[in-house]
Amino acid sequence: MTVSRALAQLSAEGLVVTRPGAGAFRAEPRATTSAVGDTSWQEVALSADGAADLVPRTVDASGVVVSLTAPPPGVVEFNGGYLHPSLQPERAMAAALARAGRRPGAWGRPPLEGLPELREWFARGIGGGVTAAEVLITAGGQSALTTALRAVAAPGAPVLVESPTYPGMLAIARSAGLRPVPVPVDPDGVRPSLLADAFRATGARVFVCQPLFQNPTGAVLAADRRAEVLRIAREAGAFVVEDDFVRRLVHEDAGPLPSPLMTDDPDGVVVHVCSLTKATSPSFRISALAARGPVLERLRAIQVVDTFFVPRPLQEAAVELVGSPAWPRHLRTISAELKARRDTMTAALRLSLPELTLPHVPSGGYHLWLRLPDGTDDLTFTSASLRAGVAITPGRPYFSAEPPAAHIRLSFAAVAGTGEITEGVRRLRAACDEVLGR
Repeated sequence: MTVSRALAQLSAEGLVVTRPGAGAFRAEPRATTSAVGDTSWQEVALSADGAADLVPRTVDASGVVVSLTAPPPGVVEFNGGYLHPSLQPERAMAAALARAGRRPGAWGRPPLEGLPELREWFARGIGGGVTAAEVLITAGGQSALTTALRAVAAPGAPVLVESPTYPGMLAIARSAGLRPVPVPVDPDGVRPSLLADAFRATGARVFVCQPLFQNPTGAVLAADRRAEVLRIAREAGAFVVEDDFVRRLVHEDAGPLPSPLMTDDPDGVVVHVCSLTKATSPSFRISALAARGPVLERLRAIQVVDTFFVPRPLQEAAVELVGSPAWPRHLRTISAELKARRDTMTAALRLSLPELTLPHVPSGGYHLWLRLPDGTDDLTFTSASLRAGVAITPGRPYFSAEPPAAHIRLSFAAVAGTGEITEGVRRLRAACDEVLGR
């Protein structure tokens, strides 16, 4: 294993080349000089919109990259957006992939909508009478959100978003030429009165929300607001894109979860997005779109045009994984582990960093949302934290307009364990002292 890893590293650095069946060989020296071209013309080409009424398209991945990039060695990873490898069901996924590879036709072309067994499994998980015929298999939640927004909003149109909200969704909207319009949330989710005001003021035809353990606040949409949100959207003639991204990361003490909004919607208002990725591995990119009515055909057409289909071996592996005895065991394990990590982080923060306000402790998900003291800059605090040996996520990218206050997001899922959480909070104390001048 050590030799294999060393060869892989040397190959990645371009020092050796591997030839199957022959061995590893020293690579030819790379050319040290190359012609330098002039790419300045691209600034004009990339900024030309072709129509004055369109919103200029920008692609800013910085808010997403911060949770995808591993920090340097020795830095505590409080910015991660996925489970630590010790929490991922690696053995179960490997076994599922091995079994999937032996299935008849596993390497052939799958149905364009996805494998029937997998669509049926997602439909049962959503509930509310959703059928397999109303489900499409997609390659990860980010891809599903991209398809959904392209299906229900035209370039240049406004799209209502929670404030704060997931930066990746804001990046999708802006890259498609859409105009994100913020609607504030509180510990009970989006505020219906402000949502109605936003629909009237903008004429928007879509609202994107995360009703369960919202990213980044961890809020759950209150029971008395669920029907209001659907009624307001229906009266506006608008869709609700429901990003149900973290339902399988519920904590052990959460109690019964509210069902997806789609289960209360017989009229096709909701386009539902859910995924297996957060509960498994960043590379296990299997998700689903569910919808009713003509929009389903548009979703299907966009997916086919963009990607044809999700690779069949990965779909077969997903069927094997969720149908194995290891799957419910894994969900129980991460439910208990995430609760323990959350409790460790909240206790450490309250003891060591009372200056940081924690307005809500979620019972699901993998992070905490903290408000910094008034007058503190979140980017300055993030830089000081990195110097102290902790990678955190600044709050600014989570807002589509000016932030009302400075925040940070701390993840407790990407670290090795509770000991690393305690150490990370201890290091944050030093960063706080630096920024606040103590």
